[in-house]
Amino acid sequence: MVGIVLLALMLFPVYWMVNASLQPAGNALRGGWFPLHPDFDGYATALHDQGRNLVTSLVVALGSVAFSLGLAAPAAYALAQFPIRRTNLVLFGILITQMVPNIAVADALYNAYNDLGLLNSYLGLILADSTAGVPFAIIIMRSFMQSIPREIIEAARVDGAGRLRTFRSVVLPVSANALITAALFTFLFTWSDFLFALTLTTTETVRPITLGIYQYLGTHTNQWNAVMATAVLASVPAAVLLVVAQRYVTAGATSGAFK
Repeated sequence: MVGIVLLALMLFPVYWMVNASLQPAGNALRGGWFPLHPDFDGYATALHDQGRNLVTSLVVALGSVAFSLGLAAPAAYALAQFPIRRTNLVLFGILITQMVPNIAVADALYNAYNDLGLLNSYLGLILADSTAGVPFAIIIMRSFMQSIPREIIEAARVDGAGRLRTFRSVVLPVSANALITAALFTFLFTWSDFLFALTLTTTETVRPITLGIYQYLGTHTNQWNAVMATAVLASVPAAVLLVVAQRYVTAGATSGAFK
């Protein structure tokens, strides 16, 4: 019973967000407790004003996932399976990068991007968001890849597969759960990013949805249904991914190796 009450308290802001998005335009506090007569004008306004920002966030998030996994997967495999000296020192360095405040990284990137012409670009945001995704993905995938039985890799080498072929055809399929877990969290990191978006974009050319909502509040405070509808639309991709990928997140790395 206590658990149900706590769950209801935690989910109430989500319910109120959805409820307010279905109310007529105006003060959100004047809306009813239930949307007995739902009004979808807020969603129409949100899609018209923020549709491009949603697409921008999706492109940046998927690009960050692809870039992060492309770098992290071979790095994690090398750290997990190859006899590399001072592996612990390398891992410590990776952990250190996770401790650097994002604001410090954003300030440094702004100066570099200004010189390289990467401000207000998809590539710039993808690279910036990957600074969090790559180290996290390496740590997650290395722990999974360490548990891969060496017999599987050795059997592939005996069959004539080279290191690259073994990595592509054996290690990656066996590590599917680790890849999905790293991809999920990298997507969530990027999708919810606000600091890099605020620092590295100065025009409306490339504007993620987090920054779009922030700037939306200043001009649409009398249209809370549109603001809340935008928040609902921004929450849908992350919620869907969490529901779909939850079983992969908790699965073992070698779950498919013995099927």
